[in-house]
Amino acid sequence: AIAEGRGGTKCELGLGGCRGSRNGPNTGAGGRAGKPPAPALPLSPVLRSCSVPVPSHLSPVQAWVESLRHPEDTLRGLTDLHPDVFAVTPRLDILHTVATWQRNYKRISHASVRSRAEVRGGGRKPWRQKGSGRARHGSIRSPLWRGGGIAHGPRGPTSYFYMVPMRVRVLALKVALTVKLMQDDLHVVDTLEVPTSDPRYLLELARVRRWGQSVLMVDVNEFPENISAAAEGLKSITLIPALGLNVHSLLKHRTLVLTLGAVTFLEQRLLWHDRRFSALYPFSLPYRDLPQPPRAG
Repeated sequence: AIAEGRGGTKCELGLGGCRGSRNGPNTGAGGRAGKPPAPALPLSPVLRSCSVPVPSHLSPVQAWVESLRHPEDTLRGLTDLHPDVFAVTPRLDILHTVATWQRNYKRISHASVRSRAEVRGGGRKPWRQKGSGRARHGSIRSPLWRGGGIAHGPRGPTSYFYMVPMRVRVLALKVALTVKLMQDDLHVVDTLEVPTSDPRYLLELARVRRWGQSVLMVDVNEFPENISAAAEGLKSITLIPALGLNVHSLLKHRTLVLTLGAVTFLEQRLLWHDRRFSALYPFSLPYRDLPQPPRAG
């Protein structure tokens, strides 16, 4: 773990003090030769490692593991997060594409108007074609008349269904998780066990930890009885299973709370989509081994 020393230089915790700082074991210009080194801070344990192997050119990102049993119990340890899920390149265009798709793919417009053939009346010609000095008309239910039919109006129900490729949807979910982690709005807890079913406990917990006005809690297993009863009457706290996590819910809520099981589930499912498409030919084969088209003659 790297932190800033009092002298303004980098220091490594747990290695016998700050190297090059005023209070470290190496005496500088302002240090004393007989002063004992500063006590080393204990390293926090890593409670969970990445469930999917991390590529050699990447390193996992870390987050604190908290607990919901007490408002002040926020530093239980660390958890490793896979960089291909929680540290991807932010793509706001992908987020906009998938968020728009989620709003529209279930939309059905029931707007419908009547044409001139469906409006009652107007069966005869209002006046003769010539001689009256007025404009030529064949029906009083023409779109030119008041009370007539509507030309080129909506003829519902109309469906706005369309699909976005699976790769784009998976990438948008990764980008949303990354943005939540970068903005310090993603919190990892060991379980969703709370000591009481009183809704005021969850409200006080969100106030003390500064989670904002809307919290989304995700778990892969069945939700505990206490937190289900506490969040049932609250509009600011929502419980959702990990299988139903989506971009719209992530953008709608200010804070995202994931359990350790939900983090493992998301890593395995989202990274599975990256390797489920097999190549036409194995990449281990050199290009000269690819089948060649037959020569003419």
